[in-house]
Amino acid sequence: MSKGLRWTEQWMRRALWLVAFVFAGFLIGLGNQVVDNVMYLEPVPPAEQFLDPAKAGPLRAAAEQAQQTREEADAALEQARQKHRVAQANTKSARDAFENWIATRHVTARPDQDTELIARNRELDKLVAAERATLAAVQAQEQIELDAKQAQQKAEAAYEALLEPARDASNDAARRAARKVFLIRLGVTLPLLLVAGWLFKYKRNGTYWPFTWGFIFFALFAFFVELVPYLPSYGGYVRYGVGIVVTVVVGRYAIRWLHAWLERQRAAEAMPDAERRTTMRYDVAMERIAKNVCPSCERATNFKDEHLAHCPHCGIGLFDRCPACTTRKNAFTRYCFSCGTPANLSLAD
Repeated sequence: MSKGLRWTEQWMRRALWLVAFVFAGFLIGLGNQVVDNVMYLEPVPPAEQFLDPAKAGPLRAAAEQAQQTREEADAALEQARQKHRVAQANTKSARDAFENWIATRHVTARPDQDTELIARNRELDKLVAAERATLAAVQAQEQIELDAKQAQQKAEAAYEALLEPARDASNDAARRAARKVFLIRLGVTLPLLLVAGWLFKYKRNGTYWPFTWGFIFFALFAFFVELVPYLPSYGGYVRYGVGIVVTVVVGRYAIRWLHAWLERQRAAEAMPDAERRTTMRYDVAMERIAKNVCPSCERATNFKDEHLAHCPHCGIGLFDRCPACTTRKNAFTRYCFSCGTPANLSLAD
């Protein structure tokens, strides 16, 4: 903040800058609401809407039927495997008992047990046959599940082949929608940017400058945040093309402004000292002095040199003496700091 400003004015300027940022924040919030709703103006249909119903319907139905058959086969297969495990356990238990009985018979060698041996052997054969039947049921369910899985994969592959051109059509529609949304965004943000440029050129130092700067911040945010990231990309041509155009426009303006400023500086430095002071603002002059630069030509100057009276670069007077008390003082101050005598200054406020 400039040292030439009054304390109250300094704090009021800070408060007004806060007003500018708050105003910009509300404008940005409103703009976000508008921009967020732009996308709903051009909804992108899903790829399924581009399919031929006469072809896609049977394929979807076949895939769903295969999926259902597969799920039913999975449930039946789990039951068959459980029955097979039970049959295996029964067969193993019977075989163990039979082997123990055979071992006992060999020890006792009793012929009257031959009839029981035949009966036990028949019971074991029945259990083995039951185990084989449950295994056959498991294998049958596995075959049903495999057939359903292959049918589902075949239907899904056919549906995927049918969906591929539909995805291309959906992507084309998405690109067209993105272009339309971008053009709408551009139609909203470009006028804001043009108005912000006009305000910056003519109104940035006006009475209502906080609202001017708030609108400028809002327009810059709308352009660089709400528009630039959504530039449609055609291999980068649009993005880089826009970047080149913006860079050329900004660079050309900066170059022209610099040349015009240098011309004004040369013209100002050619004017007499008193006349040159009439083109300078008091607060700007004091701010530059605080930064140890000449208030007129903005070149570095050693203000601590007690012998310094004029700028060694442009010749403007930097120090003079009070006409009342002859104290050496800053030539840009409005009053003598020693005796308070008014200085004969004509600096603008």
